[in-house]
Amino acid sequence: SSTMSFSEAEVQSARGAWEKMYVDAEDNGTTVLVRMFTEHPDTKSYFTHFKGMDSAEEMKQSDQVRGHGKRVFTAINDMVQHLDNSEAFLGIVNPLGKKHATQLKIDPKNFRIICDIILQLMEEKFGGDCKASFEKVTNEICTHLNNVYKEVG
Repeated sequence: SSTMSFSEAEVQSARGAWEKMYVDAEDNGTTVLVRMFTEHPDTKSYFTHFKGMDSAEEMKQSDQVRGHGKRVFTAINDMVQHLDNSEAFLGIVNPLGKKHATQLKIDPKNFRIICDIILQLMEEKFGGDCKASFEKVTNEICTHLNNVYKEVG
């Protein structure tokens, strides 16, 4: 699979941008999921315990939504720590992709949706430069997750 090509400067600015988001991992992760479920209601169908929740307020209060939001952010954080090491990066992305493809059967287009919402939130909170420095990371994550799907068929 393709190796990543991040310059040292790109790695540093991506990490700086992500750190701002990760300080509030649970709250930001929750906001991202609630937006995804609200703007793309079909994505809720994968989470049996979120199905009955219709209001954003209800979702925000849910321990399960909050827990999953935190898990998503923790996974991305692990990837961000390994942008300068393709092998370690893929060691995180591959099992995650396999699990979502085989066990959870998540449509891979949802990875792009969630990444776009993260970028949108970054821009709202910290401005366009912050978003711009993280865009390449989200493309990389989505590309590699999609590759895993192709491999497992």
